[in-house]
Amino acid sequence: MKTIKTLLFCFALIAISATSTAQKREYYQIKTYNLRSEAQLTVTENFLKDAYLPALKKIGIKAVGVFKPKTFAADSIKKIVVVIPFASSKQFLQLEEKLAKDQHYLEVGAPYLNAAYNQAPYVRIESVLLQAFTDHPFLTLPQLDSPRAGRVYELRSYESATEAIYRNKVDMFNAGGEIKLFNRLQFNAVFYGEVLSGGKMPNLMYLTTFANQESRDNHWKSFVDSPEWKALLKMDKYKNNISHIDILFLYPTDYSDY
Repeated sequence: MKTIKTLLFCFALIAISATSTAQKREYYQIKTYNLRSEAQLTVTENFLKDAYLPALKKIGIKAVGVFKPKTFAADSIKKIVVVIPFASSKQFLQLEEKLAKDQHYLEVGAPYLNAAYNQAPYVRIESVLLQAFTDHPFLTLPQLDSPRAGRVYELRSYESATEAIYRNKVDMFNAGGEIKLFNRLQFNAVFYGEVLSGGKMPNLMYLTTFANQESRDNHWKSFVDSPEWKALLKMDKYKNNISHIDILFLYPTDYSDY
């Protein structure tokens, strides 16, 4: 009898552990630095490269992506996009407090952190907080051996008309099999995220990676031509669940982790 009780107790622990693991999903912060001048670009890049990313790694936050848009040089506003993964909401909430206690971070980052009001290192910072999709709960590094300089990182945002319709689009990725299709076609998705806080809600965002622009175009052609996608398009329950799409093509900086 004692043996049976022990076994039942062990099975219960395993079940609890499995449930906990299944429910664990990462969080992501996407920070977009809007910059107007080369001076701002220099100060902010030096801060990210020499102070911010090293400080994040000390805290245990690794695989931080830093990107720039593939835009025309004549654009008046330059951007730096930083993707930061968090193991939990607690880690996200404690970040600023921990950075404030990092003396090396404060010293190396001083030109940025202590900039004068009339010499700000950026115009504005946009921030989006996301939680990973259930079918892709953790950030995945791209499995590419192509030169980093030629890669295309495609950041997409899908907006929906209402919260309920947005949940339907998220379901299309998870239960509907859209993520499985991306995986089969080797889109090298870094993350898929439900936006918890941002300026374009309700919306979801995801980041895919390609060796170059031609590879990107070929992958998307395979996607729209696939029998899985054509089957999804025919389902009434998934119709009209996107009201607007934003697409941003990015390339990694030299100091990005991927």
